Amino acid sequence: MNSDRIDDTLLSAWFDGELEGADRSAEKAEVEAWLRDHPEDAGRVRLWAADAEALRARLAPLLDEPVPEGMRASVLQRPAAGPPRWALAAGGAALLLLGGAIGATLGWQLQQSVPTARAPSGGWVQRAVYAHSVYVPEPRHAVEVKAQEEHLSRWLTRRIEVPVKLFDLREQGFELVGGRLLPDGAGKSAQLMYQDSMGARVTVYLRKPEAGTEAAFRYERQGELGMFYWVEAGAGYALVGPLPREQLLALAQAIHRQGLPQAGK
Repeated sequence: MNSDRIDDTLLSAWFDGELEGADRSAEKAEVEAWLRDHPEDAGRVRLWAADAEALRARLAPLLDEPVPEGMRASVLQRPAAGPPRWALAAGGAALLLLGGAIGATLGWQLQQSVPTARAPSGGWVQRAVYAHSVYVPEPRHAVEVKAQEEHLSRWLTRRIEVPVKLFDLREQGFELVGGRLLPDGAGKSAQLMYQDSMGARVTVYLRKPEAGTEAAFRYERQGELGMFYWVEAGAGYALVGPLPREQLLALAQAIHRQGLPQAGK
């Protein structure tokens, strides 16, 4: 293995569970040690797991659909020997779904190999969605403190006891509008709001997770709103917005990269 950077082929093999068995145990341990020491690569693997989870969720309903009439006709005309074509097609779909499910499951090996937190509970994620729905439509009072006020980051950091970075999403087309302090169960949370040139808004909900929780990087959709949520470096994040999944993922990746501890700090 290259001491400067892990080989992505080996990292993919670990993710797909291909390093099991006594003869591969040393490689598996080496990859897991690498991920513990390199949070950026660990984050990439979490994104792979999120993609696999989304693929599984998207394709799962296909297994419940009736066999198309064209496939049914080919079954009636098939030769006596060999499996029917619809069975091969269905088998292929099942394998694809299984692969997605396995990938997502193995992705959560990060819960053991990387110091992270428990999968976020639905409660705080729902509060993030609710807060987005309440404040995004506000034309004049969408935020409590505007982006131009220098104390915004310091104030929110002090209030929620989690370092609040003002993420730079200009490369993705979004400018910071500002932020606000919110109640969050027994604690407090922060909401940062961003807006693009067309007026579309997304929010980033940050909170201090309960002790002993496990991390997950997940995607959900509720009506017109999509959300990515995860726990990283002692902070819970929920990105919410009315954007296509791919665009929201690009924003989540930018936030994730900027939220990682800087080397040497």
